[in-house]
Amino acid sequence: MASLRCRRDPCGVICLVLTYFSVFYADYVVVQYVLIPAYSDSVWCTLHGSVFNLILLLLLACHSKAVFSDPGMVPLPDTAIDFSDLRSQSSRMNERGCEGWTVCSRCETYRPPRAHHCRVCQRCIRRMDHHCPWINNCVGELNQKYFIQFLFYTGVASLYSMVLVVSAWVWRIRNERDGEAEKEGEETPSKHLIVAHYIILLVESVLFGVFVMVIFYDQLVSIITDETPIEQMRNRLMMKDKGSSSSSSSSSQLPHHPTHTRKPKLALLREVFGRGSILCWLLPLHSSPPSVGGITYSALPDYDV
Repeated sequence: MASLRCRRDPCGVICLVLTYFSVFYADYVVVQYVLIPAYSDSVWCTLHGSVFNLILLLLLACHSKAVFSDPGMVPLPDTAIDFSDLRSQSSRMNERGCEGWTVCSRCETYRPPRAHHCRVCQRCIRRMDHHCPWINNCVGELNQKYFIQFLFYTGVASLYSMVLVVSAWVWRIRNERDGEAEKEGEETPSKHLIVAHYIILLVESVLFGVFVMVIFYDQLVSIITDETPIEQMRNRLMMKDKGSSSSSSSSSQLPHHPTHTRKPKLALLREVFGRGSILCWLLPLHSSPPSVGGITYSALPDYDV
């Protein structure tokens, strides 16, 4: 239900279609115009084809999980909540261990700490990173792992396709120099077509590769610093306000807004990718976040409204 609400976004639908088209086009060019002409008589054709398609399969699996998984939407109450007396409500929530919860005026419900409202999904998302049109969904607490895996495999596929295209292009140039290309008059049209596919795939690989690697790096930084982009922007604004309001004295004595405590980097990564082996972090498998026993992790508390 949550993902269906997000998929009504026209921009997200267009980005989904463009994503799948780009993946299948890259697979078609690599197999039809790179591997078969250059490596048809070698075992490298089967090897490269199998590895490249395995990467694309993992890419599509991670992308599908990121699209259709719940990013961590805060459940809506069955009945309307009376917000007329927020003080008594907040004191009651603190007594029940829900300190730090806030009220969303758009969803008209309580939301846990670090949850933010998405105007596209029209819901509050736990530990919301951003709304990504390429997955037509929010990147939040429950699907950030799949989103990062999708970025990783997109970068690997882009790099792999660039290496294959360049190697096939070099092979073709060497064959032409050695005079192995016969019937040049018949091959001229197909030669231009192959070069056009090579150029298009190279441009696609460079653009998508650089794009996803920048986002991939930004995602890892936000995890190990334990600050989402929304929180980073808010903290920068707070620091500017502190500097302008108290330029002479105790700006460091003012309370810092984030209520969560910093954790070790490995613990923060395990909160996103799970407690299993690091090799399992590369697979789009469902993993529950760490709980008691070493690393403390607060999922959405039970609350009745």
